[in-house]
Amino acid sequence: MEISYQSEKNRNQVIPDNSERKSDHINLALQSQTLANESDNRFYYEPMISGFPVNTSKLIPFAGKKLNVPIWVSSMTGGHQLSGTINRNLAMACKEFGMGMGLGSCRMLLYKKANFNDFDVRTIIGDDLPLFANLGIAQIEEMIEKNETDKIRRLIDRLRADGLIIHVNPLQEWVQPEGNTILHPPIETIERLLEKIDFQLIVKEVGQGFGPRSLRRLLQLPLAAIEFGAFGGTNFSKVEIQRSSIFRKELFQPFVNIGVTAEEMVDLVNEMVLDGEKFACNQLIISGGIKNYLDGFYLTTKSILPAIYAQASAFLKYSQGDYADLQQFVKSQIEGYRMAKNFLTLRLPRQ
Repeated sequence: MEISYQSEKNRNQVIPDNSERKSDHINLALQSQTLANESDNRFYYEPMISGFPVNTSKLIPFAGKKLNVPIWVSSMTGGHQLSGTINRNLAMACKEFGMGMGLGSCRMLLYKKANFNDFDVRTIIGDDLPLFANLGIAQIEEMIEKNETDKIRRLIDRLRADGLIIHVNPLQEWVQPEGNTILHPPIETIERLLEKIDFQLIVKEVGQGFGPRSLRRLLQLPLAAIEFGAFGGTNFSKVEIQRSSIFRKELFQPFVNIGVTAEEMVDLVNEMVLDGEKFACNQLIISGGIKNYLDGFYLTTKSILPAIYAQASAFLKYSQGDYADLQQFVKSQIEGYRMAKNFLTLRLPRQ
């Protein structure tokens, strides 16, 4: 993949006519003033230390494969009429730009084959990039109780996936009008599943994030990664509350603002590492409230453990129609990330 940072390769070989540009400067100068209190104080801008970025980034190890960029396409949708279009567009973007991908909930594929083509994107994404299936903790618990975990293996084999993402969503299930009952602590269910499987596992939240006790327990497990699903982005518990009756909306509304942000979770994990704790899982996917490449650059750089970042809503927005829209969005995010990496350093407190 090549990303051009100049509109013309020979821009330095010609004498440009600057009259129009200078006229723009005059007309736009008063509209382009910045205020000190608007500064993004997460960064220092360092214009002296780098030239323009070139595409020489090192490949990033993830789940036994390599990414070109530290971006993960987070699990979003399953079972919707647009799922096929969305998944195919996302898989094409992953292939073109070297990103990893988590499918939306594959629950329906456990019981019927009608929608399989909507999820069957291995041929599109290729064999060299990570692709993970996705099931909820309630379904995992049920299959363990019924001794049917072989269904998960068959699902992964059919999709030619590298492993499984388990979305842990007890609050969502509780407030969802059609929600499933979760009988056991999710950590115990995941531990039981790990005893039965030979494929890779990622565990993610769905909009509330993980507190320190949950993070510590997950980090102690041999997981391929933990995805934050932090507070501040799309919150599926809030989605379900909005679908509820007026009485249930009022009942569960206090939970809407409960959660742990992505930066708080990075800080929690960093504290554990600095305290000397050793973990079996050493890979993070930072998601939840990641609005753009600056958020991604800031949090992945701040993390002591290896980390990539994920965006869901923005990818979903651009993946529902023409691929060219998604392609341009991803290209701009990667260009912005590389500019940030070249010219910005973090304003971290002294240890």
